[in-house]
Amino acid sequence: MQGSKMKRIFYFLTVLMPLQLCMAQSLDKMQWFNEPEQWEIKDHVLTMNVTPQTDYWRISHYGFTVDDAPFMYTLRGGEFEVKVKISGEYTARFDQAGLMLRIDHENYIKTGIEFVDGKYNLSAVVTHKTSDWSVITLEKPVPFVWIKAVRRLDAVEIFYSFDDKEYTLMRNAWFQDNCPVMVGMMGASPDGNGFKARFEHFSIKHLPDMRRLKWLEENKEE
Repeated sequence: MQGSKMKRIFYFLTVLMPLQLCMAQSLDKMQWFNEPEQWEIKDHVLTMNVTPQTDYWRISHYGFTVDDAPFMYTLRGGEFEVKVKISGEYTARFDQAGLMLRIDHENYIKTGIEFVDGKYNLSAVVTHKTSDWSVITLEKPVPFVWIKAVRRLDAVEIFYSFDDKEYTLMRNAWFQDNCPVMVGMMGASPDGNGFKARFEHFSIKHLPDMRRLKWLEENKEE
């Protein structure tokens, strides 16, 4: 019995534990779009000095298009859950940091914290040809926030949390399915001279395709 127990422990250490570790995305293997001048990865934490006078926005309300803010990403297909802990030294109007899911320059979602009129806002910008913007204003500054995005079928659900335990839905947005997505961490400073943003515990978890799961359920082997 003792030998059998030891074999099970050895199996867990050599097989199951590496599978769990694979859930964390290796930051060293990610790529930059609009790489900032100063950034660092240390102890699985990304810090960046967000480039001044940069943003992502298309046309609506303001009448301009910009696509030049720093964005560190990996490429993913299918359905997934991504989350990250975000903090930043926000000082100027519209300073922002968060997650970004991007198909191309006309189709993307960015979501996180945005500093507006001296207040912290949970922010989401959804762009399909033109951009929209939704915010939840916080009563007081917070040292950090967790943002989670879940891509399922033809939609992305966006959640926020202050403890990585209880998550609240803040947006459900249409997003093209069955195509590759650039997913990662972004910062922007449209009005300001840049600021330092910090991203911790970035992870991506694969989710089985819901349509395939339904097909498998309906076509079980007898």
